Amino acid sequence: MPQLANDLWSLVLDRHEVDPDQLVEAIEDQVRRGDLDFRSRLLIRDSLNALQQHWDPQRLAAWLKSCPKSDEIHGIWKEDFGEVGFPSLTRRIVETTRPETIQQMFREIGQKIHPRKPIRVYVGGSCALILGGLLSRRTEDIDIVDELPAELRQEHRLLDELNKRYDLHFGHFQSHYLPAGWQGRAHYLDDYGDLQVYLVDAYDVALSKLFSIRTKDLDDLRALMPRLDKQELTERFKRTTTAMLASEDLGKRAQHNWHILFGEQLPQ
Repeated sequence: MPQLANDLWSLVLDRHEVDPDQLVEAIEDQVRRGDLDFRSRLLIRDSLNALQQHWDPQRLAAWLKSCPKSDEIHGIWKEDFGEVGFPSLTRRIVETTRPETIQQMFREIGQKIHPRKPIRVYVGGSCALILGGLLSRRTEDIDIVDELPAELRQEHRLLDELNKRYDLHFGHFQSHYLPAGWQGRAHYLDDYGDLQVYLVDAYDVALSKLFSIRTKDLDDLRALMPRLDKQELTERFKRTTTAMLASEDLGKRAQHNWHILFGEQLPQ
């Protein structure tokens, strides 16, 4: 399953939200490789203008000062390209939630809890996709299937502290919103001390979002579809969503979202 690419054009064209740190790394890489046709230079210029509005002047100046290609980047920034070529960039630059940030929080939890036996959690939703390298956006929710184990749920002070420091908190959703057999397809991520973390499979996450009324879930699906195999998604839909389709409301949501994604009726 292909993961997200981090080159400049992929960042801008394939992602709804663009992380500023990844953007400056991609600008440096584009200049270092010398791939600087007119459209690429225009994109660099517009990226720098967008960063100038997102970051304070000191942060942008510090990055440029430390960049080995500072002179070339400054030169491109000063070029006269006329009108803005990528007007949406300014509003799309967001400090996205990085996989390593989520894992750092898991490690800290693993060091600070001491249950009688290891506890296991299944992570679904957008965090499962972010940790799998398939989605890049900001989130504040680590969605746990069913509920957080009691040994962790009772650590109120620790969870409040971590929420403030990592801008992440644990939520939960019921497993009946996942396709049948999801648990057998979950992927082991890692052990963090006595905390064992598994990820809901990306196709199962996608199907759970297909039945959602929330527009942000539809946006996640739009971003995810280029990295999933439509045939496999269709076959799993047919095999595993009978119970979900028994609800008229859920069926209507799935039909609505599938039609937007593919311009087709739901598979039969």
